Amino acid sequence: MTEPKPITLLGLTLQELTQMAEQSGEPAYRGRQLFKALYGERIETVEQISTLPQDFRARLAKDGLAVGLPVIAKKFASSDGTVRYLVQLADGQTVETVWMPEGDDGESGDGSEAGEQAESGRRVWERSTICVSSQAGCAVDCQFCLTALLGLKRNLTAGEIVGQVCAVLTDQKISPPQARVNIVFMGMGEPFLNYDNFMKAARLLVEGVGIAESRMTVSTAGVVPRIYDFGAELIRPKLAISLNASNDELRTRLMPINHKWNLEQLMAAARDFPLKNREKVTFEYVLLDGINDGAQNAREVAELVRGVRAKINLIAFNPGAGVAFQTPAEGRVSEFKEILRAAGVPAFVRRPRGRDIYAACGQLKRTLESSAA
Repeated sequence: MTEPKPITLLGLTLQELTQMAEQSGEPAYRGRQLFKALYGERIETVEQISTLPQDFRARLAKDGLAVGLPVIAKKFASSDGTVRYLVQLADGQTVETVWMPEGDDGESGDGSEAGEQAESGRRVWERSTICVSSQAGCAVDCQFCLTALLGLKRNLTAGEIVGQVCAVLTDQKISPPQARVNIVFMGMGEPFLNYDNFMKAARLLVEGVGIAESRMTVSTAGVVPRIYDFGAELIRPKLAISLNASNDELRTRLMPINHKWNLEQLMAAARDFPLKNREKVTFEYVLLDGINDGAQNAREVAELVRGVRAKINLIAFNPGAGVAFQTPAEGRVSEFKEILRAAGVPAFVRRPRGRDIYAACGQLKRTLESSAA
């Protein structure tokens, strides 16, 4: 007979924790104490919640309640300071989470604070980015992405999504809001195909962990109905759309999701998206040598984004076994960028982070394979 799975606290909202405390005969403020301990202090066990009475802690443990933090199973450090984490969940499933010091996803020398710091060679450890997974594997099947080769294992719960952030912050010994931490939902999976859990996690990161929504970005491959839902949220990260092609024929070949929501529908959703002051939609474009990186492709992209308050992040393809594409030459990448800029489109080349440890964009798969072997 198998033992019942413990009920996890991580992922519960303040309202849910307050209700749980009251049902246990405790005053409502115990919910706030639980909330602060889970997300602000990032405790690992119920017994560590020193603000709670000993008898209440004992009752929580007796009732099978556990914090539910994921376990860091393996760590891989890159020469550029990036760390790739293999995170193990309660059922043994694993996902990958990436820590990038400096939080600089832009090109060095683009005029930003991060670019200036990168050029000077200084590492700013209090400014960092955590790349979070929302699913174990992915069902979207983008042809240039290693994660797609895994297929979809399952959705992550809100607690498992938040738990990745808590585990990395604890390992790196930093705490927001004192430390400037950015969150990008750009790890394994399509966040908008796990929408409710992703949104609950985002709210918990804002209200509990202390990360401002302006410091979070979610990337979607183009789940159009959810883009409209996302625009109506009161608390939401910034929006990034994975574009990767300049016309429907090419995008359908590279991203099968284009069968369901084509470029006309996707760009209409982008134009309708309610942007805040100074906010832009980010379009991500992975450049594949000889496939989507030509001058004509650049001109078509410039035309596509016309009328959208947007910027484009260009990403030279990060190679990996099992994906039959090549990285374009630097000159070709630069030419693509300059064509966009000449058309009035802000375009930047994203510097690859952690490529040597398979932590760069589209590479999150290698550790999962080796752990399953």
